[in-house]
Amino acid sequence: MKSVLVIIPTYNEAENIKKIINEILKNTNANYLFNVLVVDDNSPDGTSAIVEEMKNENVYLIKREKKSGLGTAYVEGFKFAINKGYDFVFEMDADFSHDPKYLPEFLENIEKGYDLVVGSRYVNGISVINWPIRRLLLSYFANIYTRIVTGLKVHDTTAGFMCYRVDKLKQIELDNVKSNGYSFQIEMKFKFFKKGFKIIEIPILFIERRAGVSKMSKKVVFEAMIMVWKLKFRSMFKTL
Repeated sequence: MKSVLVIIPTYNEAENIKKIINEILKNTNANYLFNVLVVDDNSPDGTSAIVEEMKNENVYLIKREKKSGLGTAYVEGFKFAINKGYDFVFEMDADFSHDPKYLPEFLENIEKGYDLVVGSRYVNGISVINWPIRRLLLSYFANIYTRIVTGLKVHDTTAGFMCYRVDKLKQIELDNVKSNGYSFQIEMKFKFFKKGFKIIEIPILFIERRAGVSKMSKKVVFEAMIMVWKLKFRSMFKTL
């Protein structure tokens, strides 16, 4: 049986966290044992307390003292996965915009020899529900901009629903990951791309969160726009 860790960074996800964990764990079968790691940034709404109350041996919790961002949360989760010897690790949001029903399809593809499987909103047209047209256009053209600047051969460069092969993740210098918000997603894909690792996109339907508040902001968008140029120049001078 292969071991799978799903990392979920949280900040004020009390309305969603128990439901999403239970849906993820339903995917355990004879071939895969699913575990969940919640990395909570001291949510005022008591998200971490809900996770603790579940008392499930397949659910782990890292409690952080303050809101420290998406990128650092995932890096902590990746190090946890490496140290515990997991085979595969997922990035996933708590808000059901990433549907747990797709998890088996990710694993089917990674078992074909891919190193990173990306759940893509843009690989087959546009597959997004409940976004205002302004946000959709911003996301779509930001991805085109990122591909042009970096040369990254991925349609959905900012996608946050992904599955990594842990033996390849070990080869990434995680302490050198510099970005935090959604630019973190670009940086990780770019590092895999520059390593020559095999990446595949699979289509998913992205549905805007059912409950809670979106973490998107102008600051996050600006960080991503700047990060693509940093990645380009670092790769030119081989400092990735």
